Amino acid sequence: MRLERHEGYTLWIDGPVPPGAAAITLRSVVIIRSPYLGDHGLIAHELAHVRQWAELGVVRFLWRYLTSYLGGRLRGYPHWAAYRRIPLECEAEWHSLGHYPPQ
Repeated sequence: MRLERHEGYTLWIDGPVPPGAAAITLRSVVIIRSPYLGDHGLIAHELAHVRQWAELGVVRFLWRYLTSYLGGRLRGYPHWAAYRRIPLECEAEWHSLGHYPPQ
């Protein structure tokens, strides 16, 4: 487990990542499993979340993220399907592909 400080964010390598995930972002800290360090798309995805946290703040980010996820679950989607429908995740995925989300 190690920390790397970068401009605007900290990379925590082999910190606590939820089962089934390669990385997670909490405010300006990107926690990533070491096998994924070379995955530039994943890093771009997580850096989009760093920006979202900064723009929205903790309360608004969590509200949007969690209500979107729970709404998907209440509509009957299983975990991964509800997760993939979270707008903040969709935006981050666009960034991982080298695109910006459509306006």
